[in-house]
Amino acid sequence: MTTAWMIYNGSLAGDKFRDQAELLQEAAMRKGVEARIVANDELFIDATSSFPSRPDFAVLLDKDVLLGRFLRTLHIPVYNDPEVIERCDNKAHQYIALAQANIPMPHTIVAPKTYPNAPLQNERYLDHIIETLGFPMVVKEGRGSFGMHVYLIQTREELFEKVATLGGVDFIFQKYVASSHGRDIRVNIIGDDIVAAMQRTSDCDFRANITNGGTASTVVLTDVQKKIALRAAQAVGATFAGVDLLFDENEQPLVCEVNAAAHIRNIYNVTGINVADAMIDYILEDLK
Repeated sequence: MTTAWMIYNGSLAGDKFRDQAELLQEAAMRKGVEARIVANDELFIDATSSFPSRPDFAVLLDKDVLLGRFLRTLHIPVYNDPEVIERCDNKAHQYIALAQANIPMPHTIVAPKTYPNAPLQNERYLDHIIETLGFPMVVKEGRGSFGMHVYLIQTREELFEKVATLGGVDFIFQKYVASSHGRDIRVNIIGDDIVAAMQRTSDCDFRANITNGGTASTVVLTDVQKKIALRAAQAVGATFAGVDLLFDENEQPLVCEVNAAAHIRNIYNVTGINVADAMIDYILEDLK
């Protein structure tokens, strides 16, 4: 019998992280796979030995890239590939990859490297950012999920204050897309196929994430939205992806970001489509 590990982060509070693993476990069992839910802190990365028993594959529902790489050294297929997870987890790396593939996205500038006790203080540099992007603008920390660590900056003073708190943190400056305030589209992609999509809206925040108070509804994607979402997933090398699309001033899609560990419960609740089934189908076919 085929065996699998569904790996989630055991340090994160809340049921939604284990819930993701449970959806995958149930989908795997429906296909006759013996699936075990495993927290990452239940597995020991012992560089001098290996696991006594190994699954036929693992689904990494977290951003523990080191664990993913370790599993790969044991010749365990890991989905998504840990290199893809790392690329998507750091937004600076991700936007560079999207730009190289000519993916339409908001104007983005990657901040220079800083250190914890030495934040960015170059006024000339920051004034150039202001001249280029204007206000309001968005500052995004390199790492963050569910809309966290994303800031809408309204003034020069706010910008300088925020940047002063980001010493040692990878972050980017991005043009604010007013036409997409409080609304976006999440597109779930498996391989080269779009499996499900939903539109998210918020009346209380510029971010449309459901975690931040947004609501979701079904949506029919345009051909352009489908094409851009698929191209974005391909640009970062993601097998499984949750691509977030914004609306430009002409209602055409801009890629907000690509999530390589996208949660699937909300889109299941909204659309009735269980993305986990498509994930397991893809893996079993890929392993043949």
